[in-house]
Amino acid sequence: MAEEAAATLAGGDKLILRGLQFHGFHGVLKEEQTLGQKFVVDIDAWMDLAAAGESDSIADTVSYTDIYGIAKDVIEGTPHNLLESVAHSIAKATLLKFPQISAVRVKVGKPHVAVQGVLDYLGVEIMRHRKKE
Repeated sequence: MAEEAAATLAGGDKLILRGLQFHGFHGVLKEEQTLGQKFVVDIDAWMDLAAAGESDSIADTVSYTDIYGIAKDVIEGTPHNLLESVAHSIAKATLLKFPQISAVRVKVGKPHVAVQGVLDYLGVEIMRHRKKE
């Protein structure tokens, strides 16, 4: 239900990137900043895909690889203490680079955390909308 509400709010069509994996040095613990760890990223980018559907031309959409490159640059780049900051940086850069994207949702997970217990990952998910001018 939340997915449907988000899609309606954002505009319907979206580009989907799932399970992107990178090695980065984010975290508040010194070990995280020196040894680094794997991060898993999911991104949804809402935009009107009707023109691309009609034309079958990359010029009428945004390349998945360009969004992938933003995530890679942020995760493998300057360390952040918080995943909230990592996700925000990916979302902000995506909206800045691609004016045709109306909203972006970014999920960043850490599969290897110092928690006693079984888990897939711990992380954050944020959604950012293009500000109306």
